[in-house]
Amino acid sequence: MSNIHVLNLSAYTSPVVSETNRENWVDFLTEEGAQYFQFLIERYSNSTTNNAIINNVARLIYGKGLSALDANKKPNEYAQMMSLFHKEDVRKMVLDRKMFGQFAIQLHYNDKHDKIIKAYHIPVNLLRAEKCDKDGNITGYYYSDNWDDTKKFAPVRYSGFGFSKDKVEILFSKPYTVGMKYYAYPDYQGAVPYTLLEEEIADYLINEVQNGFSGTKVVNFSNGIPTDEQQQIISNKVLSKLTGSRGQKVIVAFNNNAESKTTVDDIPLNDAPQHYTYLSEECLRKIMLGHNVTSPLLFGVASTNGFSSNAEELKNSSILFDNMVIRPFQEELLDAFDSILAHNGVALKLFFKTLQPLEFTDLENTQNKEQVAEETGTELSAHTNPLINLGQEPQDNWVLIDEKEVDYDTDDEENELLSKEPKQSLLSKVVNLVSTGDPRPNITSKQDKTIDGVKFVVRYKYVGSVVTGETRPFCSSMIRANKIYRKEDILAMENQSVNPGWGPKGASTYSIWFWKGGGNCFHRWNKQVYAVLSGKALDITEKTKKLAQAKAEQKGYVIKNPDLVSKRPVDMDNYGFLPSNPQPKRQITR
Repeated sequence: MSNIHVLNLSAYTSPVVSETNRENWVDFLTEEGAQYFQFLIERYSNSTTNNAIINNVARLIYGKGLSALDANKKPNEYAQMMSLFHKEDVRKMVLDRKMFGQFAIQLHYNDKHDKIIKAYHIPVNLLRAEKCDKDGNITGYYYSDNWDDTKKFAPVRYSGFGFSKDKVEILFSKPYTVGMKYYAYPDYQGAVPYTLLEEEIADYLINEVQNGFSGTKVVNFSNGIPTDEQQQIISNKVLSKLTGSRGQKVIVAFNNNAESKTTVDDIPLNDAPQHYTYLSEECLRKIMLGHNVTSPLLFGVASTNGFSSNAEELKNSSILFDNMVIRPFQEELLDAFDSILAHNGVALKLFFKTLQPLEFTDLENTQNKEQVAEETGTELSAHTNPLINLGQEPQDNWVLIDEKEVDYDTDDEENELLSKEPKQSLLSKVVNLVSTGDPRPNITSKQDKTIDGVKFVVRYKYVGSVVTGETRPFCSSMIRANKIYRKEDILAMENQSVNPGWGPKGASTYSIWFWKGGGNCFHRWNKQVYAVLSGKALDITEKTKKLAQAKAEQKGYVIKNPDLVSKRPVDMDNYGFLPSNPQPKRQITR
């Protein structure tokens, strides 16, 4: 019956991953013969929920970037790590691992093949594993820009990591997957059918908007059946007037008589909108479940529990999601990075700086920051006083070259000395290995200087011990925050209530710069000097550091301060109390 036209929704077929051996490599295909990696890219591109979750999980995995807990203790190794792994490459590896279930790194060696000089991201979707050898090892991988046309884009073989002396090797990292040898499924494999269903629902809804009358009404013409050509012309005219979001609401028809009038009949929808709403919500739930999302709130999907319960849910879900999902991803990536560094004889305590949707840490009821960082790689929040909010974390490309107690005698004098142009010989061993560059130019200090082409950053750190039940809240929060500060910010706190009650005669304001936590305080300021990297390896030995410091001091690069800053209040006259202030003879309060 040529005069009846029916629109069928696309039939859904569940994809099946199959391994097909061709040539010297192993293909990764769907049941229909399509490239499976490309299939996953389409599910990423076309499914709203899947796209959002993959993007956000990748951001949480990468966090604030790659770092090392022992960076200050091992500046040479840390600088080598930073030169090996560029931030953008690491971000791409993270996204590949989440989207495809695996990632790959292209390693470049020196001529002797005894050192890896660079580690680049290589798209894992463009790699295919070589058939394993007689011992079951995968010793190589093939790269092609288009695996659907290998004649035009001929695959190129690269040896696997540790299986050759080539200048370029491929490290292919994947988790164990039952029944799979060459590749791995993504962690959301069970939700892939629902990503396809979500796409079908989107297509249906778009079709409904663009073709408002289709499938819901029948326009009947009772004047006989025209030819096929006439039917097409009439159909096009009716569709152009009545369908889509701009379709006309009133139909004007002209007829010879009542018997031959045009009729418009409804086709029952059987609650189709409600049905598709249910399917859409079901897809959302199943895709989130497939990605192990502990709460929709983590990705901006509102809950109906109310504000306070939502906040509690977000906090608990964030901790659970971080421990159960994010950290395993991070550990897998770090294992790969560790194996690369180990080839170069480098051992660092690598971690990803954690990115949390909200800060939940209670500074007064948590461990010392170094302990927390070593165990979890997370950072404590800083919100207990205005000074902490002004503090900084050392940047990834800052290398600590000197730390000592503050000498207050010539701190201000040094700024004037440094304004003079130093000779080229100053810090020459450092200059050859680093270049200038400030990752946060909007946060600088007058004490930051560039000498012989090297940017030096001067910051101050509040140091000392924390004794539970004895250390004052101000000192406890400052130590545990573990931040560094510009001198300008510390001085500015003289006009703000940072540690109320410890000023003269119980005043709320006083000089934190000189008096720290107040009378009988056991803490002091340490001055830190950082050299700022710009992507190059920094090879500074302890001997070179001392030589550089000596040369710097000869040229006036000595930050000295008044004697009060280098002393803990407990070591000052009258234990740091003003003579007019009443105080106990010898408080143990710290």
